[in-house]
Amino acid sequence: MTDTNDRSASVFVHPTADVEDGAKVGDGTKVWHLAHIRSSAQVGAGCVIGRNVYVDAQVTVGDRVKIQNNVSVYQGVTIEDEVFVGPCAVFTNDFRPRAQNPDWTITPTMVRRGASIGANATLVCGIEVGEYAMIAAGSVVTRDVKPYQLVAGNPARPKGWVDEKGEVVSRDVDNPPHQG
Repeated sequence: MTDTNDRSASVFVHPTADVEDGAKVGDGTKVWHLAHIRSSAQVGAGCVIGRNVYVDAQVTVGDRVKIQNNVSVYQGVTIEDEVFVGPCAVFTNDFRPRAQNPDWTITPTMVRRGASIGANATLVCGIEVGEYAMIAAGSVVTRDVKPYQLVAGNPARPKGWVDEKGEVVSRDVDNPPHQG
């Protein structure tokens, strides 16, 4: 991982993107049009940061992550390796948002390895998305999602189980199939 003051030649940053001093961006990562990566953010190797993506200060993004266009990843969000975040997905970091709140605290959200978040999904802060879980497009996730679980709807509810390739392997929402 390289500091923006000594950026590796293997990191591509589009001329319209803003990668602030102090941000760390891994080798082979591509940062596209109008993206903004704040100082103290860490983006791993081999990532694709799409058009108009915002990665806030102190956010950690793992290796080989793909964040599609128009996604804001706010402080308190951690994204592990090989996660897919679809276009216009929304992360929050405040349970009781107010324009003025002197007692405001960040509520963390964790997205585990290999998870997929569909387009226009909203993730309410304070949840954990398990490894290789799949969140359907347009879902509003208000609770933890188990590893390999498929969820959909508003609010998102279990719809079955997927494998590491994203294939549905069971529609039995109560009994996950044996993994591994």
